[in-house]
Amino acid sequence: MAIKDLFGFAFGKPQDPKPTDLNTSIVTQPSFAVPDTIDGTITVESGGFFSTVYDFGGSLRDENTQTQQYRSMSLYPEVDMAIEDILNETIVYDDKQEAVYLDLSNIDNLSDAIKDKMHKEFHHILKLLRFKHHGSELFRKWYIDSKLYFHVIIDMSRPEKGIQELRLVDPMKIKKIRKIEKENKVINGIQTTLIKSVDEHFVYTEMDPDAILQTASSGLKISPDSICYVHSGLVDSNTKRVIGYLHKAIRPLNMLRQIEDAVVIYRMTRAPERRIFYIDVGNLPKQKAEQYMRELMNRYRNRLVYDQRTGEVKDDRAHMTMLEDYWIPRREGGRGTEIATLDGGQNLGQMEDVDYLQRKLYRALNVPISRLESTTGFNMGRTSEISRDEVKFFKFIERLRLKFSMMFLDLLKKQVLLKGIMTLQDWEKIYQDIQFIYNKDSYFSDLKDNELLREKVDMLNILSTYEGKYFSNKYIRKHILRQSDEIMKEIDQQIAEDQIKAMQAQQQQQLMNPPQPQAEAEEAPKK
Repeated sequence: MAIKDLFGFAFGKPQDPKPTDLNTSIVTQPSFAVPDTIDGTITVESGGFFSTVYDFGGSLRDENTQTQQYRSMSLYPEVDMAIEDILNETIVYDDKQEAVYLDLSNIDNLSDAIKDKMHKEFHHILKLLRFKHHGSELFRKWYIDSKLYFHVIIDMSRPEKGIQELRLVDPMKIKKIRKIEKENKVINGIQTTLIKSVDEHFVYTEMDPDAILQTASSGLKISPDSICYVHSGLVDSNTKRVIGYLHKAIRPLNMLRQIEDAVVIYRMTRAPERRIFYIDVGNLPKQKAEQYMRELMNRYRNRLVYDQRTGEVKDDRAHMTMLEDYWIPRREGGRGTEIATLDGGQNLGQMEDVDYLQRKLYRALNVPISRLESTTGFNMGRTSEISRDEVKFFKFIERLRLKFSMMFLDLLKKQVLLKGIMTLQDWEKIYQDIQFIYNKDSYFSDLKDNELLREKVDMLNILSTYEGKYFSNKYIRKHILRQSDEIMKEIDQQIAEDQIKAMQAQQQQQLMNPPQPQAEAEEAPKK
């Protein structure tokens, strides 16, 4: 059931002509094209003067079917193994620090006090997400469903308290809608339709997609600022629908399932050796010959069957047709009754087709083939000996982290605006320079970091003679060593603590071994 006003909260005033959200745009200049945010938004036109009824058609049903297909694919063993490899490389937990932390070192126009507040609010967001315990589950949901929705709950009476709770919303029940209003104008003597305004919001419904298709209900209209929406970043160019990273693995997985079923059926039908009974029926009529054959089949049929569930041996004549013997009548003048053996299938151990499709499935999921083979050893060499697939896989993980970080960016924006730490205009100036650093557990990245550190130390030895003349200490630490503001502050504090400890140790040593007086020192050689 649609409501008149938006449910939730929104930044700014309704009459403010400026955009109120990164995902919301209001057309201030005339244009004939609809702004595209490349996030799978359904575009509808205003249906009437007083209200608008949204008819999703088959769009929502197709997206829900696609999501269900992704979820069923994730239960397949090979796909689950690939997802686990991706998950283990992306979200790495460490006892010393968080799995992801905020980096503001690239922002120079913010004071240290504001940066400290932003770091504090980011830690608060991680606690609301319970990211330390459920971060891997959130990433897995996002990777499989290709999208995540969070309902951002605040205290409407005191919004300055910030975000109070984040509730995960099923992506099959919510959809982003873009409503456009058009107007006809005559430009240069040509009748042209221009976009007058664009309004974006979310629609939530508990109804079944088929019911939505029949009743065309609009659901609950929600303000875009009340929803945190992060998608995979992959959009089908034909349907304009967000697709997941499992989408291109649909065909290889279906082919793998079919070939595995075919292999099982072939082995069950061709593996056992069966007998062929050639029965001499003489000159008996057809009916008599068939009756005689049935009597022989029932006489020699194996009737004792072992029941695996109860452990009993019972009489059961119901055998699988593919495993039965062959009974062939032979007329008079033949070689008489004969029993022959039909050999079983050959080369049943060959699995080249299955192995090929498994490798193709892993390539579709951007996972190195070497991770599929359990016999492949772990390479402990230098970075020059790392395979090219591992390098590509590391870059793929970095892209996944960048897309997933949009969730942190959106939540941090809402938090700092609600807390009044900065204005919307200030946020739009700095949000592109905000970075989120993830812990890394890839052996290739460790080797690369060690080699880079070795090169940096060698560069420091070269620049040491030019420090204070052509390069400052801060420039060397920031651009050569790539140290962030937090790391520099932490290192300076540790250096100061080490100096204090060294001075204390030196003073303690002097107290324990006081210097001798000058007179005693001169008499000592004489004695």
